[in-house]
Amino acid sequence: MDRYGRDVLDTDWRAPKRGRAVETPAELGAVVEEVSTDWCGEIVAIDRDLHTLTLEDRRGRRRTFPLGAGFLLEGRPVILTRPVRTSAPAKPSRTASGSVAVHDAKARVARASRIFVEGRHDAELVEKVWGDDLRIEGVVVELLEGVDHLPEVIAEFAPGPQRRVGVLVDHLVPGSKEKRIADRVVGPDVLVVGHPFIDIWAAVKPERLGLEQWPQIPRDIEWKRGICAALGWPHETQADIARAWKHILSRVDSFADCDPALLGRVEELIDFVTTTG
Repeated sequence: MDRYGRDVLDTDWRAPKRGRAVETPAELGAVVEEVSTDWCGEIVAIDRDLHTLTLEDRRGRRRTFPLGAGFLLEGRPVILTRPVRTSAPAKPSRTASGSVAVHDAKARVARASRIFVEGRHDAELVEKVWGDDLRIEGVVVELLEGVDHLPEVIAEFAPGPQRRVGVLVDHLVPGSKEKRIADRVVGPDVLVVGHPFIDIWAAVKPERLGLEQWPQIPRDIEWKRGICAALGWPHETQADIARAWKHILSRVDSFADCDPALLGRVEELIDFVTTTG
């Protein structure tokens, strides 16, 4: 028997009492505790894009936390990660736009005609819903980087019967700046159409994000940042805005997730540029 007791330096004295945290995929239904707030609850939602999870306590209250370190699972520290996807989805019979899917079809050589959209987010939404159709038809979508440059872009493109131009514009309503610019480029081989939303984000149905409607943002606040702030999302940097859009776009699987005010306009553009004058 050691009368002086065990040497404390004989073991890993720096190890936490509950052990070191290990990476563990978050799973719906698991009960965990967030250590900084002592919030304990069942995992009821996991958002892969925003990198968050939602816990519901025994009273039905919910709270959202970032994935990562700072959780206890069955009393042991864990670093919660996004769940692992284990199987690939079957090939759909229809495209996201509702057209009959043509699997393994080669993209058609690009037509001379073009569709222009205002910005990257517009292009990404069009690609998400109509990308398969556009490749089959050989239609290229290009960015305007803002509608203010539209007259110059149209003049440089020099449209004609075999070289048509379709343009999708945000907030194309009577009396708007966008409407005045669009009226300057009308012609038999140019079609400018638009939706009433101030930004393409709002063309995604709000219920796909768990909202009854998109928040109303004052005119003196940048709309996208205002939306993020109103929804409690990070919004200080451009990277925050990009992540928010990625989250919104992830909720779009098909045309059914978008407002009809957008759907008809894009279909009209595709028909226009694939028909020679």
